[in-house]
Amino acid sequence: MNFKKIEFEAKTLQEAEKIAVEQLKIQKDKIKLSVLKEKKGLLGFGTSATYEATPNISLATEGKVYLENILKTMDIKTRMEVITVSEGLEIHYHVESDENALLIGREGRTLLSLQFMLRNYLNLFVEDHLIVSLDIGNYHENRRKQLEILATKTAKEVAQTHVAVKLDPMNAFDRRIIHTKLSDWRDVITESEGEGEERALVIKPRKH
Repeated sequence: MNFKKIEFEAKTLQEAEKIAVEQLKIQKDKIKLSVLKEKKGLLGFGTSATYEATPNISLATEGKVYLENILKTMDIKTRMEVITVSEGLEIHYHVESDENALLIGREGRTLLSLQFMLRNYLNLFVEDHLIVSLDIGNYHENRRKQLEILATKTAKEVAQTHVAVKLDPMNAFDRRIIHTKLSDWRDVITESEGEGEERALVIKPRKH
C-alpha cells in the first residue's frame, strides 16, 4: 500500500501545512509532515526546510467514517462490517439497515452512487489503484445469482436458435457479471451496444 507522498520547500511550518493541504487535497489533521533537511540562509535569514507530507490515516476506518457521516445525514441507523484484503489494496464494506431498499435504490443505483463516492474519496489518499466495494443487504450477491441464471438461460436459447438476444440496458457492473459468466462458453459471445444508460449486452451465436 503506497500512500501519496510529496516533497516541497517551505519557510515555516504554517506555510508547509498550507502547501500540503493544497497539493494533497486532504484536511490538515489527516497529514503527517516530516522535515527532510533544513537550509540556513546567510546570517540566519531566509531559513527554509524541505518537507515530506503524506496522509496519516487508516484507509478502512476513514471509509467507514465517511459512509457513516453520509448515512447519518439520511437519518438511517446501520450496522457495518469492514473487510480488508490484498495487503490493504481491497476494502469491502457491508452495510445492514432497516432501510436497505432505500439505500439500494432502483436497480441498485443509489448503492452504486454511494460506492462510487466512497471509492473516489479513498483513492485521494493513495498512489495505488484501490479496489473498494460496498454491499447493502447482500444486494450484490443476490443480483449476481439472478444475472447468472439469466445469462445461462439466454445463452442456451441463443445456442439452440442461432438468433442473437439483446438484454435490457444495465450498468457496467451488471454487464460484467454476465460477460464473465459466459466468457468460456463455446457457442456464444457477448458484446456491449449503445451509449450511456442505454448501453446493453447482446448475446450472439459464435461463428465456428
